[in-house]
This record gives sequence, structure tokens and C-alpha cells, in this order.
Amino acid sequence: LVSYGRHTVDVVEPSQPSLRTSWIGSVFELADMERNGHIDLFRATQIIRGLNPGMKESRIELKFKELQKAKDQYGEDIDMETFVEAYCELCTRPEIFFLLVQFSSNKEYLDSKDLMLFVEVEQGMEGVTEDMCRCIVQKYEPSAEGREKASLSIDGFTHYLLSSECHIFDPQHKRVCQDMSQPLSHYYINSSHNASLLEDHFWGSSDISSYIRALKMGCRSLEVIVWDGPDNEPVVYVGNSVASQLALCKVLDIINQYAFESSEYPLILCLVTHCCIPQQRVMAQHMKKILGDKLYLDAPSSEDHYLPSPEELKGKILLKGKRLPPNYPESEGEVTDEEEGLEMSRRVGADDKDHLNGLGCKRLRLCKELSDLVSLCKSVQFRDFDISKRDQKYWEMCSFNEVDANRFANEFPEDFVCYNKRFLSRVYPTPMRIDASNMNPQDFWKCGCQIVAMNYQTPGLMMDLNLGWFRQNGNCGYVLRPAIMREEVSYFSANARESLPGVSAQLLHIKVISGQNLPKPRGSAAKGDVVEPYIYAEIHGIPADCAEQRTKTVSQNGDNPVFDESFEFQINLPELAVLRFVVLDDDYIGDEFIGQYTIPFECLQPGYRHVPLQSLTGEFLPNCTLFVHVAITNRRGGGKAHKRGLSVRKGKKAREYTSSKTTGIKVVDELFRASTQPLREATDLRENVQNAMVSFKELCGLTPAANMKQCILTVSTWLMNSERALRVTVDLSQAYPTMEAQGPVPELLRKVLNAYDMVRYSSTT
Repeated sequence: LVSYGRHTVDVVEPSQPSLRTSWIGSVFELADMERNGHIDLFRATQIIRGLNPGMKESRIELKFKELQKAKDQYGEDIDMETFVEAYCELCTRPEIFFLLVQFSSNKEYLDSKDLMLFVEVEQGMEGVTEDMCRCIVQKYEPSAEGREKASLSIDGFTHYLLSSECHIFDPQHKRVCQDMSQPLSHYYINSSHNASLLEDHFWGSSDISSYIRALKMGCRSLEVIVWDGPDNEPVVYVGNSVASQLALCKVLDIINQYAFESSEYPLILCLVTHCCIPQQRVMAQHMKKILGDKLYLDAPSSEDHYLPSPEELKGKILLKGKRLPPNYPESEGEVTDEEEGLEMSRRVGADDKDHLNGLGCKRLRLCKELSDLVSLCKSVQFRDFDISKRDQKYWEMCSFNEVDANRFANEFPEDFVCYNKRFLSRVYPTPMRIDASNMNPQDFWKCGCQIVAMNYQTPGLMMDLNLGWFRQNGNCGYVLRPAIMREEVSYFSANARESLPGVSAQLLHIKVISGQNLPKPRGSAAKGDVVEPYIYAEIHGIPADCAEQRTKTVSQNGDNPVFDESFEFQINLPELAVLRFVVLDDDYIGDEFIGQYTIPFECLQPGYRHVPLQSLTGEFLPNCTLFVHVAITNRRGGGKAHKRGLSVRKGKKAREYTSSKTTGIKVVDELFRASTQPLREATDLRENVQNAMVSFKELCGLTPAANMKQCILTVSTWLMNSERALRVTVDLSQAYPTMEAQGPVPELLRKVLNAYDMVRYSSTT
């Protein structure tokens, strides 16, 4: 009200050309080499397509012909008036134009004050200055006149909203931004299963490029399955892909070359060894020679209780595998390869099956040279949670078949979470997935499992979740787990279907406004280019958070379909939630998938944002986006996530007060009992403030996702645009400013001022 209500408005005379028409006219004049007032249709089409790369040539040509026909003009020559008119009709996005009008002081362009108001109020940026806004104008405004006057036209505003600065993904997470000094067991680790495969287990061939791709995509855990090869040289392959064996030395060369290209944090190599003793010695020699100082060989300290941190292990390669007992006197010994016993029985030949014991566990001989290369990731058999708590060392880790891990997650969720606070656990797909399909990583992340091995060669929803999740924290392959899964004293059930104690639930407000340049599904057999798109917004996380909502179908419009639908989701564990947009075609034959984008909840930027869409295999679709509005507020009231307008008020609900359980320790119980009343008072205070804020927003005509700046802006707009002379005194001398009407005011404004007083009163009591 004080900052933005006092700058002058430059009124544009009706006869004066606008910034936009002047600029596009100058573009036409530059193209009119012969200075005859015309350019040919092909040239005109290419210019507009160059200014709006995603637009189809056929659409531009059709627009020119429509305008010419309306003027009784025919031929291949386009005059300036037709060119300007076609550009304005084709390249004006109504949803962005209305947004500009909402914030513009003159309804034609945004000056630096208008832009500052927009980026602060809507985009949630802090510390914004007019100089910063002038820099935005200089960067995105296409007209020289606009740049000179520090004015952002509709085209500049559109360019700005399409730029990386208005991407939905928080740029802070494009670099490592999390604490990397905690124990390795406190992080989720990006992991690949059967990294050498290009397809499924039966027919898929092994290819060295699969390792390169996985490492470049941020993988920090790779599986290397080694067999006896010809000429005493171990080879790498999976399943039936004997014809496409890879020499181990070549695989190690590739790993050595690309291990730290995308991330400097430790790489874990999960060795699955089927080699005889002589070839195991060759394996050890290759690893020491090729990987050299990158191999982590330090013996674990008996004085420590947790694994080292990713920060301490930068640039190191850890081997996960079997290890002989300490100070083993012989050059070789026998170990039980029980961790993937069932999988081994599928992979190994008839001779090997003779060595499987009754539990499906395989006995194998292990040479000391290879054993000594395993330090912090010694593979051990999991028996039960009590035995592990008592006997397992922090440098020992277990691998779980998907089926067993699911059973533990469902039957012992609290124990599984506690186990993973200290120890690393790896979950690998069941051998029944012969098509190399993927399990849902969220099923195991919610239990704290750090290494969930994914088949990178298989695209789809599960791979989207994995890649989207690890896009955060600079795509370094390590993501810090939620605090509730790391703290020694904390209670968390992975299957909770309600709010979590000690975790503040959030409300995610998503408005899907429009789409841009949506292509026909790649596998569709339908004729023509007609697309009838609709969108799902999905939340993936703990069971209490999983939800999805669908927009209506927009008929026969893939160029710029407008959806204008709002959804609300309650997020009970924000640190583990993922938002996925998926765009589908209602008019399809064979394939409905157009594109998708998956983003961690913690990486969402508030405000008006563009969402770049990706294909099924992960490539970004050129110029293909969604335009959305994002707002995140604290939870008020209960109920499951459901589709409704943001302006609909929630029904009142009984207040939820923090409860406690007795521990049996007198001092602790008395301490919690004494804190019960202060906690109730704090809950009442918080609820009173939230209720007052909601009432204030509703009286201002705004959604629950609005902030105080938007409310004050609305009040100031009413005052400045009122036909009556209204006076409101603002007192800034107090910690909480007051607003008081001077003289009679309309009933609605009086209610708004009273609601503001209630917000102020609730905040100070």
C-alpha cells in the first residue's frame, strides 16, 4: 500500500503506436529489403516462426490467408498491416495478457515498479530491487524502445515467463545444496540394477554404453556381474546375453573414466562374482591397476558407530561384496552368497545349482586379494531386526529381494525405518521381473532404504519417479533423507495414512492454466495432427499423500489449450513427496502418452511457472510446456486431497492438540506433562492467526494460497480506483501496522479492515 501506491501512470494516447506494434513493424521493415511495403508469404511465415519457435508453419500460413481473405486480398505478398495483425493474433497468449493487465499500471506494459510487484507478490522472490527488474527488462524485452524506457511488453513478459528464471524447478537445487557431512546411511543413493543391459534379462544384450549412460545420469551405485571368461579374462554380462560379453577390464576403464564426471561423491560398485579363484585374482589385479587411488581401502574404525559422510568419501569408489573374516590366514576361503541366492539360481548354470544349499544360498570360494578390496560395504545375510541391532557392524550391509523388502515394509515398518538409520540397505528387483520392469522406489524410500536398484533401460512411471527425485541436490546422486528418518529419537511409520507427529503438513495449490505446443503421441496410429489433451497432477509419497487429479479434456487443440483448473493436495511428509504432471491424448489410437514432468515437492517454486515436458524416454520435448500457478500454504483443517476451486472454504474441524505417551521414566514423563498446556496455547494461537488470515483473504476476494502482500495490494487498488474519496490511515510506527478508516467507507471495505485488525490482534496476543 505504501510502496506501490505512489508512482505515476503514463497514459498512452489512442493514436500512439504501442511498444509492441512499433517493434513488430520494425521487424517487418528490416525484412522488406526492396522497400515496397510487402514481403512474400514464405518469408513472413519464417519470421513469425523464428519469433515463436514452437508454432507450426501451417498454422501461420492459414492465419495469413484468413486475414487476406477478410480484406479481399489474394496472392503471396503480405503487407505490414496484415503481418502485424497476424503476429498479434498468433503470438498473444490470453492467459499471459490478462496477467500483465492485472499488474500493469497502464494496461499495456509493465514498468519496473509493476514488475517488482509481480516478482515479489506472485513469484515469491525476496530482496527484489528496481535495478533487478530493469535488468530483466534488458534481458527479455525485444523492442529497443521498451529497453530504453525500462518497460516490458507482452512479448517481453512472455519471454520472461518462458525463461529458466520462471522454471518450476528451484535453481537452488541445480547445485549441491544439502548437508553432505552426515553418515552415508542418511542419504538416498541413485542406483542402477543390471547396468550393462540394454533391454530385458532374456533377450537384452550387454553394452558398454549402458554404464556411461547410467553414470552420466547421476548413478552412484552400479551392479557389475562378473563371470569366467576366455583366456583367463573375466567378463561381464547378465542372463542369456552370453553373445555380448564385455571384458571386465573395459568396463572398469569406462567406470574409471566416467565415475565422477556428473558427481564427485562416492560411487558404490556392487560386485556379483561367479568367477573361479584364478580369475578372481585377475579381477583384483584389474581393479587395483585401473581404479588405483580411487578405490577406498581404509579399514573401518571400531571406534566409529556410523559410516563416513559423502563429503569425506569424495572421489572414492567403494566395493560392495563378500569379505573373508579379519586376519584370515589362508589365501582363499568359502563364503555364503546368500544375499541374492534366489536370483543366482535363475542366472547360474546347472553345475552351479548343485552348490545351492537348502535355503537357496550359494556357497562360493573367495580369494583374499579380492576380499581385501571390500571395506565399508561388506555384504552380510539379514536374519532379523533384533539380531542386526545387536550384532551387525555399521560397515556391513544387506541386500533385500523386492518381495522380502515389501514384506518388511508392510509387517515391520517402524523396525525397517530404525534399521536404516544406521545401516545401508539395498533393494533389488524380484527375479520374476524378466521383462526388466521396475518396482516403485517410493515403496522402499518411505522405509528409509537408501539403495533401490532400478532398471535404467526401462522407461515409465517408476523410472520417472526415480529420475525426478534425484534431480534435486544438483543431481549428484545423493539426497538427504527426511529428518524424521534420521533422528535417533523419532517415531515414524512408513504406512501412516494421516498427519505425522512433529511434521508440519503443507497444502499444495496447483492451478493448471494452459499447455503449449503439445505434439501427437509418438505411438499413436490416429491420422492427422489433432490432439485432445488432458492432464493428471499426481502426488507420490507416503500412503497418506498419494493422490491424483485430472483436468477436463480440451477439444482439438494442442497448440495452446487452456485448462484453467485448480487442485489442492495435502502433503503430510513434504520431504518425501513428488509431484508428477502427465499429459495424455483423449483422441488416440494405440498410445495416449504425450509427455510428463516429475519434480520433488521441495524443489517447487511458487508463482506462475512453466513446466517443460519430457518424452517417455526422458528427452525434453522442444518448446512443449505447461503453464501453471503454484502456491504452498500451511495446512488448515483436514480431509483428503480432492479437486475443487481454491476459493472454496474448508469446513471447520476440531483442533488437533499434541498428545504424548508415557515412557515409564518419571523425569521425562513429568517434563512432557508440564509442556502440555503451553503446547495447547501455542496451537490455539496458531489456529487463531490462520483463521483470521483465511477470513481476511476471502473478504479480499483472494484464494487461501494468497499472501499478505496480495491482500494489501487488493485493498490499495480498491482505494485508488474508488469513485468516492476514501481515506485510510496507515500507522507504521508499531511492529504490526494498523489501518484505520477516516470517515464513512463501504460495508465491504469496513469488513476487510475489521478482518485485518483481527489478523493483527491474533498475531500479537
